[in-house]
Amino acid sequence: MNLEPIPTDRLTFRLPQKFDDVADERRHRQERLVAALRLFGRFGFEEGVAGHITARDPEHTDHFWVNPFGMSFKHIRVSDLILVNHEGQVVHGSYHVNQAAFAIHSMVHQARPEVVAAAHSHSVHGKALSSLGVRLEPLTQDACAFYEDHGLFDDYTGVVVEVEEGRRIARALGSYKAVILRNHGLLTVGDSVDAAAWWFITMERSCQAQLLAKAAGPTVRIEHEQAKLTHGQVGNDLVGWINFQPLYDQIVRSDPDLFD
Repeated sequence: MNLEPIPTDRLTFRLPQKFDDVADERRHRQERLVAALRLFGRFGFEEGVAGHITARDPEHTDHFWVNPFGMSFKHIRVSDLILVNHEGQVVHGSYHVNQAAFAIHSMVHQARPEVVAAAHSHSVHGKALSSLGVRLEPLTQDACAFYEDHGLFDDYTGVVVEVEEGRRIARALGSYKAVILRNHGLLTVGDSVDAAAWWFITMERSCQAQLLAKAAGPTVRIEHEQAKLTHGQVGNDLVGWINFQPLYDQIVRSDPDLFD
């Protein structure tokens, strides 16, 4: 056996794909979107018909792909996705759109043209932390991905069905990667479906860690300078994309029907 070090340029390291063909890019976003939805189902982020992930169409950029209203995350396939225009009308697909998905996501996509995807669901620990009306604290390395990089929508006015409420949420999100919706849950965004989904997954877990730590006793925060440094290391969308890849591989292997 040869034990000489292998040059790093001969080692495999995945990076986000680049596309010359818009149809290929659309299909790629659809596949990633369905994989993210299946993972949300696996992680128990469903709550009846609540929750949605959107992906901006690469050609018609004021349209987005989204999961159909009333379909389980665990069953969604690429062929089930619907395409919604800027007025909330379904222009491709066979199902209705969740009006809350349109009201929130349309305004987020409109306010943030660089955002490809947005994820929102009523996950247990996100809901629990949101009921306290507080932000995530830098208590763990993973939570530092959101240090000074998430907002708080400090209001609750019922189910979001009006675009004006979605516009207010978009303002609370600002230029951040995430926002906590008080008494409601979490919303995350990214420059890829992969990043947006990963930020939601790790934010939910960070909410869980904060709730557990606070219940156990006094906590020790990571100091400001170290939290900022760590955010620079783990808080960009490329890192989010990379972290999503093992989960994507898992769901593709276990749920091969998702591409039907």
